[in-house]
Amino acid sequence: MNGFPLAPESTRPLVPPAIAAGHVIAIGRHLDPATVPSIGEALLAGGIHAFEVTLNSASALSCISALADRFGLDDLLIGAGTVLDLDQARSAVDAGATFLVMPHTDLAIIEWAARRDLPVFPGAFSPTEILAGWRAGAAAIKLFPASAVGPHFVRELRGPLPEVPLIPTGGITLENAPAFISAGALAVGMGSWLMGGGDAGVIRERAIAITTALAASDRQEYAGSEGADLGVRAR
Repeated sequence: MNGFPLAPESTRPLVPPAIAAGHVIAIGRHLDPATVPSIGEALLAGGIHAFEVTLNSASALSCISALADRFGLDDLLIGAGTVLDLDQARSAVDAGATFLVMPHTDLAIIEWAARRDLPVFPGAFSPTEILAGWRAGAAAIKLFPASAVGPHFVRELRGPLPEVPLIPTGGITLENAPAFISAGALAVGMGSWLMGGGDAGVIRERAIAITTALAASDRQEYAGSEGADLGVRAR
């Protein structure tokens, strides 16, 4: 077990369908609670159903509360990012966050969330960190910073760790996101490009662009898998 406890699959929170099916988590930083609902509306109009608000600003918890008050779980899933300790995790959940994202692998936060059936995505970069987070009960692993390694790293990781869902984050763009999905990533986290400086119109247009691109990539990957399956059966 390499010293890492293995979380029973019965206690591991599931990745929400809004993330697993949509393949993208929008990431908002330094937002205004008064205008953040309009950003949520723009994301929804563009087909994105998961919105992470990072906690590294004084207004973050107010933004999470405003979003949780405005949107239901079946509309826009609201999460907290840059969760660095248990106190922040508790405060985010109290404000209305329904998933947690971390830039690092903190086993205490992961285990705390897993016991509450709360999806948590710890940040990890190496196979050792990825496996540690997964064994502690993470719903998926945030590969961060993804731009430092690229889609080929995801493809290589899928060999020894095929059961671990990966969410590459950091430097994800319209140009490279489809390659990450094709390489086997579950979803991607997108921040500055997608947020478009807070302009709701730009956010909607970019949300449409990325969801369209990822849907096309998903279809190509499915077609490739079907072909591979047929080839195996033919032999």
